[in-house]
Amino acid sequence: MDYTVQEILQFVEENDVKFVRLAFCDMFGSLKNIAIMAGELPRAFADGISFDASAVEGFMNVEESDLFLFPDPSTMAILPWRPQQGRVLRFYCDIRHPDGRTFDGDGRALLRRAVADLEQAGYRCQIGAECEFYLFETDEHQNPTGTPHDRAGYFDTAPMDRGENIRREICLTMEEMGLRPESSHHEQGPGQNEVDFAYTGALTAADNLVTFKSLVRVLAAQNGLYASFMPKPLKKHSGSGLHVNMSLQKDGQNIFVPAGQGHSPQAESFIAGILDRIAEITLFCNPLTNSYRRLGAFEAPKYISWSHQNRSQLIRIPAAQGEKARMELRSPDPSCNPYVVFALLIWAGLEGIVQQKPLGAPLDLNTYSADKAALSGVQPLPDSLGRALQLAQQSDFVREHLPARMIRQMVDAKRRSWEGCTSAEDRDRYERDRYFYYI
Repeated sequence: MDYTVQEILQFVEENDVKFVRLAFCDMFGSLKNIAIMAGELPRAFADGISFDASAVEGFMNVEESDLFLFPDPSTMAILPWRPQQGRVLRFYCDIRHPDGRTFDGDGRALLRRAVADLEQAGYRCQIGAECEFYLFETDEHQNPTGTPHDRAGYFDTAPMDRGENIRREICLTMEEMGLRPESSHHEQGPGQNEVDFAYTGALTAADNLVTFKSLVRVLAAQNGLYASFMPKPLKKHSGSGLHVNMSLQKDGQNIFVPAGQGHSPQAESFIAGILDRIAEITLFCNPLTNSYRRLGAFEAPKYISWSHQNRSQLIRIPAAQGEKARMELRSPDPSCNPYVVFALLIWAGLEGIVQQKPLGAPLDLNTYSADKAALSGVQPLPDSLGRALQLAQQSDFVREHLPARMIRQMVDAKRRSWEGCTSAEDRDRYERDRYFYYI
C-alpha cells in the first residue's frame, strides 16, 4: 500500500512504535537489516542510514565501504511476532551510494528496471510464487537436527500431518503483514510443507517471498522447530522448489487466456523467450551445489521443455481459466535471490515478445519415465553448479542485463562453492555444513 512519509510518521506516533528495521537483501538473497530507533525515521527518509557495505559479501571494499539505506514507504509492515508494547516496524530499502547513485548490487532496483522495461512495451507482469520448505525437530539446545517434524506425505491430514497448526499460524501472520496466502498443504516429503501466494506485481512478489521466508523461520523457532529452505535437505525425499507462476496483462487483459484453441502469440513468445534463456540464467535460479540434486526427480524438471498440466516439464500451462491463466516455471528453488531471478525472467520473456520467438511443440510425455529415444534432441538443464557457471559466464544476455559487479561477485562466490564441493572428501557433509544451517 502507498503511504506518504507524513502518514507513516503519524502511524509511528499513534501505535507505540519504538524500533524500525531497515531491511535489504545481499547479492545472494539473504535478508539483512539494521534496527534504528523510531525517532531516527525522519532522517532515514531524508538522508538515508549508512552502513558498512564492506562487511556484506559481494557489496563494497574497505576503501569505499559506505552505502545508505532509504526506506521504501510502500513496504511498511509491523512485525507481529515482536512485542505489542514498543512495537517494531519494518521497511525494505533502496540502497544508494553517498552521492545518491543507485547501488548496482541492489536487487530491488534491478527488478524495478525490468518491470519498467516491460511496462514501456505495454505489459504488466503478475507473479504468484509457490514455496516449499521442510520443518525439522530441534535438540535441547534449540539446534536443528536432521529429524523431520513428521512422516506425512502429500496432502495428508492430522494427526499424520503435524504441520497443520504452524501452517495456520504462518498464513495468519502473512495476512497480518499484508501478504495474501492462497493455500497451504503438506508436501510429498516428511516434514515438507508448501504455501502458495496470490498474484501481485513482480516487486511486491519478491518482497513478499523474502518476508515469508523470514516469518517461517521465526515462527518455526517459536514452535521449537527449524525451517529449512535448502533445495535438497533429504537425499531420498522430495526437494523444495520455488515454482514461479507468471501472467501478463496488456490493456487490462490477461494475454495467457486462451483465444479459441490456442494461446495468444505474445504469450507463446514470452514462454519461448524464457525457454531460450533458461540455461544461461540457471546459475541464478539454482545457485547452490545442492540445487542440482533436486532437479530431475520428484516432479522437479530435468529438460528444457513445456507442456500443458504436465508436472515433469520445466514450464507447464496449468488447467486454469480467466485471470488464473498463466505459465508455471518449475526449476527455481528457494535459495535464489527472487529479485534477480524475477528480473531475468521478465527480460527473457520480453526478449521473446520483441523478437517474436516461436514456441516449439509441447513435450507431452513423462520425462522421468520416457526412454532416451523419445528425449533425443531435447536440451537438458545444467546438471551441476559448474555447468551453470560456465553458461552464465558465456551469456551475452546475462552481461546485457546484470551489472558487471553483480556478475563478477556471483561467479566468484559460486566458483568457490563448486570447487569446495568437488574437492570435499564428503560432499554430503560439505553441503550440510554450508547450507542446512543457513538456507
